[in-house]
Amino acid sequence: MKKLSLGMLFLIGYALNLSGQNESKSYEIHTIAFYNLENLFDTINDPGKDDELSPIMKFKGNKSKVYSEKIHRMAFAISKIGSKKNTLPPTIIGVAEVENRTVLENLIGSRYLKNFNYGIVHYDSPDKRGIDVALLFNQTYFQPIHHQVIPLNIYRNNRKISTRDILYVVGYLDNELIHILVNHWPSRSGGEFKTRATREKAAYTNLRQIQKIQESYPTAKIIVMGDLNDNPTNSSLKEVLHTKRKKSKTKTTDLYNPFESMFLKGMYSLGHRNSINLFDMILISGAFIPESSSDLKRFKFFQAGVFSESFLITQKGRFKGFPFRSYSNGNFTGGYSDHFPVYMYLIKEKQ
Repeated sequence: MKKLSLGMLFLIGYALNLSGQNESKSYEIHTIAFYNLENLFDTINDPGKDDELSPIMKFKGNKSKVYSEKIHRMAFAISKIGSKKNTLPPTIIGVAEVENRTVLENLIGSRYLKNFNYGIVHYDSPDKRGIDVALLFNQTYFQPIHHQVIPLNIYRNNRKISTRDILYVVGYLDNELIHILVNHWPSRSGGEFKTRATREKAAYTNLRQIQKIQESYPTAKIIVMGDLNDNPTNSSLKEVLHTKRKKSKTKTTDLYNPFESMFLKGMYSLGHRNSINLFDMILISGAFIPESSSDLKRFKFFQAGVFSESFLITQKGRFKGFPFRSYSNGNFTGGYSDHFPVYMYLIKEKQ
C-alpha cells in the first residue's frame, strides 16, 4: 500500500470531520469568492459616464423591473456560493462590472443578502463606461483597516487607457491580517495578441504591490482575485506573476494558482463564441499553504472551485453549457451573468 502524504491525510481527515464521522476536531471555514456581475448598472443616466452603452439603458421595456430582477438574481447567486461546505454566503467577495455604490447597496440590501451584515469597499474607476470593481465583506468576520486604489497607468500608442484600477484592501479575518487585490484587467477587444501587453502591465502592477508588502512582511497572507481576461497559462500569469500550479512547489512568497490545474482539465468560467476560458481566478501567497496536517492553527487554503450550479448554466441552444447570462441581443434573458463565480475555502482549527 502506498503511503499517504500528510496533505492527503489532512484532506481525508477534514472530509470525515465534515461528514460527521470524526468529532475529535472541528474547523472554522470561510468562503472567499470573486464574481463578474455582468453589467450591474442602474437605470439612471450619469452624464459623466458612457453608461448609456450598458444593456439596461438600451433596453426598450420596463427598465426598473429588469433592474430589480437583475439585483434579485445576482443576490441569490451570491448567497449560494460555497454552500456545499459552508452554511454562510462568502465572507469576502470581490465583484466586477458594477456601476456605482448604489447598485452595491441595493445588492446587499436584497432579501437574499440583507441578513449577512455585508459592508462595501468601492471607488469610482476611470473606466469610460463606469465599470468598477468592489469588495463586499461580512462585517462580523472581516474588518478592513486600510483601502485604496492602485492605478494601472497603461498606455497604448502614447495614450493612457481608461481602465479599472486595482482595489487594494487590508483587513483582519477574525484576528489574522490579510491583503486583498481586486482586479478587472483590460479586455481582449482588438485581439488577444494585440492587447496582451496591457494585461502583462496589469500583472506587473500587482507584482510590484505584492513585493512592496512582502518587503515588510515576508510571510504576509495575500489574495489576488479578479476577472483577468487571461487564462491561467497566459504570460501575464506564468511569466510576470510566476504563478505556481502545484502547492508543493509554492514558496511562502510565491503565488499559488489553484485554477491552473482546473483549466488544464477543461474547466471554465465563461464562454465566447465556440471557445471556453477561465479568466476568473483567485491567487494566494504561499503563506496560505499548510506545511503539514497540523499546520491549521491559523487560516490556510483548503479547496477552490468554479461555482457552476445548474441554475447558472444555459440549458439549451447554441450556448448550452455556457453561463446563463443576463442580456442577449438587447433583451433581458432572466439569467445571471456571462461569468461563473469562483471561490475558495480558508479553514483553521477551532480552539
